[in-house]
Amino acid sequence: MNFKQLFLSAFACILLISCGSSKKAASNSTNVTSRPEKRYTNLELTTMYIETYRKIAIDEMKKYGVPASITLAQGILESGRGQSKLASKSNNHFGVKCHKDWKGPKVYHDDDRKGECFRKYKHPKYSFRDHSLFLVERDRYSFLFEYKVTDYKRWAKGLKKAGYATDPKYPAKLISIIEKYELHKYDKNVKATHVKDKKLTSSGKTHVVKKGDTLYKISQKYGGIKVEAIKKLNNLKSNNLHIGQKLKIPAK
Repeated sequence: MNFKQLFLSAFACILLISCGSSKKAASNSTNVTSRPEKRYTNLELTTMYIETYRKIAIDEMKKYGVPASITLAQGILESGRGQSKLASKSNNHFGVKCHKDWKGPKVYHDDDRKGECFRKYKHPKYSFRDHSLFLVERDRYSFLFEYKVTDYKRWAKGLKKAGYATDPKYPAKLISIIEKYELHKYDKNVKATHVKDKKLTSSGKTHVVKKGDTLYKISQKYGGIKVEAIKKLNNLKSNNLHIGQKLKIPAK
């Protein structure tokens, strides 16, 4: 083999090695960039939502008497399993709007009207708390608290009756979610916050109900006394109040 043949042979080997390395590198690069992102099914998203927020819903039920199953079903439905823009970016799981008394952060989204004001929360738990207060503080929902906490069907239908949603299928949707994911199990064996094990005594104060009063507002006015304590001391079976009604205020 002369020098020219030796040179051409060496050059061919170098070219072959170089091309092989290039193809391998390109192949590796393609494998990294084309890796698909993890996508969850609706079932997985719903299951994760329940696991994440069930304890908060149960705690709200203990404190305010709203069935955990109802709260979870509403959250799943109204937040799109926590995936809606309002829920994912503003932690607002129930579409609670600003209203006149809201002093916190705000965001704007198109809803019934363009650019409506919605509440923004630091953590979803505050959205769950506002959901409870929304029901407890408004007279039109007071009849709901006469229902048993385990009667999720009456609660679902009652919400529609009270005007919570305009969708005629809203109760059926809630009931379907509750039964499909067995959310009603969170309503059982969980006692709402009662004080029956403690002896109640009057503080000596009497509150005369005026327009706009709710049991929650009254409880806060007197230092955060439990709503259930006020109800028990005054033998109230529901949250309904009437103007001029006199309520004994429990001692702390």
